[in-house]
Amino acid sequence: MTRRVPGAAALALLLAGCTGPSLLSKIDRVAGGGAGTRRVADGLAFGTHGQKLDIWAPKGKAATPRPVVIFFYGGGWVDGTRGGYAFAGRAFARNGFVTVVPDYRKVPDVRFPAFVEDGAQAVAWVRAHIADYDGDPGRIALVGHSAGAYITAMLALDRQFLNDAGVPDGTVKAAVGLSGPYDFLPFTDKRAVDALGHWPDPKQTQPISYARADAPPMMLVTSGKDTVVKPRNAVALAKRLEALGVRTEFHDYPGLSHEGVVMALSKPFRGKAPVLADTVRFLKMHMK
Repeated sequence: MTRRVPGAAALALLLAGCTGPSLLSKIDRVAGGGAGTRRVADGLAFGTHGQKLDIWAPKGKAATPRPVVIFFYGGGWVDGTRGGYAFAGRAFARNGFVTVVPDYRKVPDVRFPAFVEDGAQAVAWVRAHIADYDGDPGRIALVGHSAGAYITAMLALDRQFLNDAGVPDGTVKAAVGLSGPYDFLPFTDKRAVDALGHWPDPKQTQPISYARADAPPMMLVTSGKDTVVKPRNAVALAKRLEALGVRTEFHDYPGLSHEGVVMALSKPFRGKAPVLADTVRFLKMHMK
């Protein structure tokens, strides 16, 4: 008996609730998004605050160590779980990457910079242990969506976080920010106020403040229908990095919403825009 996959309109309705990512991961699996991949670790502990991570990888033993993607999900620094973004882990694993999806602490339990510090501890864990899962610790890239793109950008640009976690400069070979906030002063959104508004110097919370000429190559994505994170964030950071001579790639997918950008990583929505294909091409180009 053939299992039917919902059409795009039905999927949009199903994903409208707060359980959207988890439901999308289930639909992605039914649609065959996990073909050729496997979850090789579920809920591994890392860091100093009880954080956990999952690892997805291509099926079969690797002849040589595979490049590694660490994917940070979004949720306004409030929501999200690693399990909910299994579709992202499978998508990158299917393209040849050992993919790590870590959790991180969230508001109201913590505020900036705790979630960035958790991201740095995830990178440190990956560098130390990913060889046990056929991953190459010499080829690590960061990918994030929304609040996860914020974490990605802060780790790629501000040396302090990775250095404090014991990660040497140059460990991150490339970074991709999907629909992320990078230059969003003054704080107007409640989630940004709750997560970052307490910090004495607001400029120190902004990824664009740490743009540097020796940053890793960065790909920044926005979309014309994004009403959650203004496209000017990606535009401003891309221009700043390009002016510094950083290898930078900018993409605007005009037909996608904020959520649509990350949904396009899943098999059911992959035809909406080449978000996955563009990201994979960029990562492979800079992780040879």
